[in-house]
Amino acid sequence: MTDVTFRDLSGMAEFRAAEDLQRAVWGEGDLPDPADLLMVIQAEGGLVAGAFVDGQLLGYVFGFPTRDPQVQHSHRLAVLPQARGLHIGLRLKFYQRDWGLRHNIARIRWTFDPLRALNAALNIHRLGATASSYLPEYYGAMEGINKGLASDRLLVDWDLCSPGVTALAEGLEPPAVVGIPLPLSIPTDLDGLMQEAPDQARDLRLAVREALQAAFAKGHHVVGFDRRLSQYILSA
Repeated sequence: MTDVTFRDLSGMAEFRAAEDLQRAVWGEGDLPDPADLLMVIQAEGGLVAGAFVDGQLLGYVFGFPTRDPQVQHSHRLAVLPQARGLHIGLRLKFYQRDWGLRHNIARIRWTFDPLRALNAALNIHRLGATASSYLPEYYGAMEGINKGLASDRLLVDWDLCSPGVTALAEGLEPPAVVGIPLPLSIPTDLDGLMQEAPDQARDLRLAVREALQAAFAKGHHVVGFDRRLSQYILSA
């Protein structure tokens, strides 16, 4: 098994490596968070941590403080394509949880594209985050892998000490998710859909936007993700 080391980044060379990693994951044209900004935010109470194999940075997570001292916003999580299969994204998030608990952080929030099934499976199913806020066109027009599609995002909350999150972090079976499936499946390969049928992807964006906004307006939350059906599960 590959020996992966998880630790905070240190020194400008490693922050620059995180900049390069962002370009490799999100594509040229997507502006990376610059190395000097990462360094300063880490110094002021944020987290910039990485996964290393033989000294090479294969993945990183970046979060910063919010107006609430017990809440951090996790802005980026990225893993190089060649390192997928090592569960680095999941392990980086649990590293972030451990770091947060040591620093009196109760909740971490972040956004992700609600049409990306792999991200939904990680964030909702494997990490136990929940969502009740939908942000249409959050970043405006984007480049790289996000080019050509409205930049809608789900804002998720990760309660670090909830029974479900605690069980997942300890490798235990979490409490069963009980809810109502959103009657729309999201694509298992959004990038492939954008290449082969971009109009279909854009129509699906609008359909999922409408469905989730309507559900949230009625007081529902996203509490689970069915990986087999590629559907969100809403609170009853």
